[in-house]
Amino acid sequence: MRRMPLRTLAGSAALALAAGGALATSATSAGAPGTTGTDSALATGFAQTTRSTPWTEISKLHLDFNTFHTEGLAITDQHIFLSSVEIIEPTQKYPSPVGGYDRTPGKGVGHLFVMDRQGHLQKDIVLGEGDMYHPGGIDFDGRSVWVPVAEYRPDSASVIYKVDATSLKVSEQFRVQDHIGGIVKDDTTGDLVGNTWGSRKFYAWSPTGRQKSTWSNPSHFIDYQDCQYVASAKAVCSGVANLPQTPTAGGSAATYELGGLALVDLHTHAVVHEIPFQQWSEAGHVMTRNPVKMAADGSHLTLWAAPDNGEEAGGTELYTFTADVS
Repeated sequence: MRRMPLRTLAGSAALALAAGGALATSATSAGAPGTTGTDSALATGFAQTTRSTPWTEISKLHLDFNTFHTEGLAITDQHIFLSSVEIIEPTQKYPSPVGGYDRTPGKGVGHLFVMDRQGHLQKDIVLGEGDMYHPGGIDFDGRSVWVPVAEYRPDSASVIYKVDATSLKVSEQFRVQDHIGGIVKDDTTGDLVGNTWGSRKFYAWSPTGRQKSTWSNPSHFIDYQDCQYVASAKAVCSGVANLPQTPTAGGSAATYELGGLALVDLHTHAVVHEIPFQQWSEAGHVMTRNPVKMAADGSHLTLWAAPDNGEEAGGTELYTFTADVS
């Protein structure tokens, strides 16, 4: 199945593109399920990035509605989708585990905000059930947006939703007895691939939820927050690691956000390529803290990020960065 490209928008500050033409998010030919096709421009282009690759901020768009704590981003020809968690009662750590949990469930509301391509809110889709109110990283497969909604604690439970990108119809697909913090759909197999709390483990399921495999993340560089499928059989994942400062700078009470991006092979389970990404937002967060999506036009890369919460300084802004690789 071919994925819809991200197309140039005339006059859109939110998704300004430095080069004209379509920016494909996957290969020009992904291949039939069960086959492996050619790597996309995004997969090959991202693999050429380094720690020294210059990324240029070309625009940022303020989102003029309450976005709460942003989680995942997906971009289609018609819409921008932004998942978010509204925290009503924060979780509290237990002195020792209770019933297999390390903290209370807390209370909240899961949101999937639907905007037009200029960032205007069109619909707020509430997702979740009971203690499952935490939407994670999301992905667009060319027809549907996939959204995991989990309890806000590790080793818990999740429900996996599919949202039609045109009609916005919501369908519950299956449930998982673990915290699923992000999900992509593998075009070569039709499987869904999700990562757990802290992205320490991955699962692969059939579209109906039959678990097919699981594996440990071989990298401990960052915790993945938002991923997207790229042909062939890979995912670009963004994330952050909160690391302690030096004792004189506050130690573990004053953490430093290390941001990064990784290219994960969904078949071999290897991390093919990873780089730090230290660009900072208005509120002082690293750009890869939560929602991130990328696209490529040949060797020209575009990255979108919305790292700041709605209540922080400046609210949530959608940033656009570009880079050129050889």
